[in-house]
Formats: sequence, C-alpha cells, structure tokens
Amino acid sequence: MRAQLTKALGGVRGMIEAAVPTIAFTGTYVTTDEIKPAVAAGIGAAVLLLAVRIAQRSNPQFVLNSLVGIAIAAFFALRSGKAEDAFLPGILLNAGYAAAMIFSIAVRWPVVGFIIGTVTGDPTEWRRDPGIVKLCSKLTWLLVLPCAARVAVQYPIYLADGDQSGLLGAAKIVMGWPLQVAALAAMVWLLARGRTPIERKEPA
Repeated sequence: MRAQLTKALGGVRGMIEAAVPTIAFTGTYVTTDEIKPAVAAGIGAAVLLLAVRIAQRSNPQFVLNSLVGIAIAAFFALRSGKAEDAFLPGILLNAGYAAAMIFSIAVRWPVVGFIIGTVTGDPTEWRRDPGIVKLCSKLTWLLVLPCAARVAVQYPIYLADGDQSGLLGAAKIVMGWPLQVAALAAMVWLLARGRTPIERKEPA
C-alpha cells in the first residue's frame, strides 16, 4: 500500500519533474522581465523532460501532466500579459482538489480508499470495513492539507498589488513537491503505527 501511495504521487522524480518547468518559467521571467521567453523556457523544460522519459522508455505520465500544466499557465499569462496569471490555474486546481477530497471524506468515500482498491484488486472492498474507511479518511486529510495550504498562501499573494510573479514562483516551488513529500511521510508514519488493514491475499 505504501508503494502504491508513492506511485500515486509520482515518486521523487515525478515531483521534481513537476517543479522544473515552474523554476524555468519563474527564473527566466525574473531575469528578463518578459513573458514570452519565460513561457518558452517553461515549455522547453517540460518538453526536454518528456524527451528524456521517452528515450528511457519510462512512464511519461507525470511529465505530460507537467507539460499540460505549464501550457495552461502559459495561456493565462499570454492572454492577460501578466506573469502572475500563470499561477492562477494552479491555485484554482489546488482549491478544486481540496474541495473534492473533503467532499469524498464527508460522503465516506475517501479517495485514498481507491488506492487501497488497486492493491486488493477490488475497488470497493475497503468500504465494507468501517475501520478502513476511517483510516482512509485520515490519509485523505493528509493529502488535503498541502492543497489547502497552497491556496491559503498563494491566493493572497496573487491578489496583492504589483507584479507578484517572483514571489508566487518561489511559493509554488517551495510548497510543491516538498509538501507532497511531507504528506507522503506523514501517511507512511500513520500506516507504520499499525499493520496495514488490507493485505493482498496470497493464492491458495
């Protein structure tokens, strides 16, 4: 189950691949004060990472996610002419993730339960045990917290007067994969407190 959680978050490499295009975009914009070169740098970084994945014949899922994300961010920034607008989709996405996960907890179908379902081979078997539902709710809360923290910090910065792109870029990087790693570590710690409630059954 811990391996599945790590896989779902993309592992360390996936998280770094998600951060690199943002670093390229922000660093280029701070240096040049031009949106188009910054967009080109961000997209170029994502394309380069994708080429490496393809050359290695490894799973490009998280690079593709990053590429789509930077493309959407570029659209917002180029449309408005404001670099800080590149960060608005990410803020809205985190708000949406947080709301969806909180809703899943409220209706007692926490999203982490479906990760357990991939381990057991039955997507809904975990729902039969109230103890497992409770554990999955706790684990899902640990995924909610990074999303909620990003919105709470980054949205007020976005609303502030003046060009906040540099600060938003730094906040996005600092609150990106480091928070995901912290969330994963907290989930592993919670699981380590007791035996994982569902184990894969060995064939007779």
